[in-house]
Amino acid sequence: MGAGWSTEEERQPLLGPGLGPAPGTVWRSREAAAAASGVPAAVPGPGRVYGRRWLVLLLFSLLGFAQGLVWNTWGPIQNSARQAYGFSSWDIALLVLWGPIGFLPCFAFMWLLDKRGLRVTVLLTSFLMVLGTGLRCIPVSDLMLKRRLIHGGQLLNGLAGPTVMNAAPFLSTTWFSADERATATAIASMLSYLGGACAFLVGPLVVPAPNGTSPLLASETSRTHIKDLIETVLYAEFGVVCLLFSATLAYFPPRPPLPPSVAAASQRLSYRRSFCRLLSNMRFLMIALAYAIPLGVFAGWSGVLDLILTPVHVSQVDAGWIGFWSIVGGCVVGIAMARFADFIRGMLKLILLLLFSGATLSSTWFTLTCLNSITHLPLTTVTLYASCILLGVFLNSSIPIFFELFVETVYPVPEGITCGVVTFLSNMFMGVLLFFLTFYHTELSWFNWCLPGSCLLSLLLILCFRESYDRLYLDVVVSV
Repeated sequence: MGAGWSTEEERQPLLGPGLGPAPGTVWRSREAAAAASGVPAAVPGPGRVYGRRWLVLLLFSLLGFAQGLVWNTWGPIQNSARQAYGFSSWDIALLVLWGPIGFLPCFAFMWLLDKRGLRVTVLLTSFLMVLGTGLRCIPVSDLMLKRRLIHGGQLLNGLAGPTVMNAAPFLSTTWFSADERATATAIASMLSYLGGACAFLVGPLVVPAPNGTSPLLASETSRTHIKDLIETVLYAEFGVVCLLFSATLAYFPPRPPLPPSVAAASQRLSYRRSFCRLLSNMRFLMIALAYAIPLGVFAGWSGVLDLILTPVHVSQVDAGWIGFWSIVGGCVVGIAMARFADFIRGMLKLILLLLFSGATLSSTWFTLTCLNSITHLPLTTVTLYASCILLGVFLNSSIPIFFELFVETVYPVPEGITCGVVTFLSNMFMGVLLFFLTFYHTELSWFNWCLPGSCLLSLLLILCFRESYDRLYLDVVVSV
């Protein structure tokens, strides 16, 4: 990474000389260190953090929570939705598939985040969510039209995904100091997954299962009752999203008055140069695949967990609890790991190696357990709970660690662009798997084998990866 990647204008500091120390002392060491690391120069100044950063983080995290909740509305209650609205297996898979499809214009949202900042991008995202959840609540008696409205609402909610999934590192760098960045990234990114987990809990608890009755034979009273309860969930989600949009509109500043760190004050590469840097950096491509393949497979697998566990006679409620605790455990451990990474810096690769070793073992355990007729492993509620929860803990907790490692590897590429590329890849893998699922939904054993295979591949890629910490070096060494 040399200075040739950026122009002289891009290497100019954002902070004025009056905020830094005397030019004859620290500036010389700063420029020499910046030239050695290949990052744009920035004048070190006294970074300042503001208490309002936690309010900004809370609003963004709750928005991600709501987006994940809305995305995963239908998977945990797929049997009930079939009876209430006449959904087919293709419909259920497509409702989940709208999430990765919403990432197709991901690069437009990355451009908007890079050019217009957090406030404009977050407001547009929350407005799309209001439209999407409102569209699902339009009262119509025609089931065909209702299904189309629900699909349209899920698509609009999917279009909000690029911001809530990509902007967490950008927010943490903009508002938080170097010793809080990983924690802030974990909170902002994990709440979206926690929303998806709560869908496993809310849906099956509010909406009753159809008790094995086929949609054609179910009584009209039972169908109407289930439909009314599903619409109650839809109206509640619409109300939550409207409340968050109002709060964001009232207060969500684009940036603090003063930057919290040297890295936050440094000028970044342009949009075009950022893509050139990413696509030509083999280390980034290696670690991006290590993230995108297993997390994409796991996201698709989680979205149809009820369908996967049905052949082994797991009820809709039990499948909901398994999905809930697997993601909640990953969120808790992910935030704890990120806090640990803030204290013990430069250990991101080691943390990922440990997490993916556990993910490979637990996913293999789950897959072999589902094949108990061949492996003769005990197939009980305890073993299914344990293997699924451990898998969710190991994979979900790796997400904020990956995000921080991405940014460190390719700095000074903007955080939103970096994370946008890798989440786009992850959703593409997820979308391809769900597409195949629509044609092979009667036989899902191949989907289970994708889990340990992808985790093992990621483990090998991480093992071969050579880590670097350019942004951390700028904050900790250059600013001294």
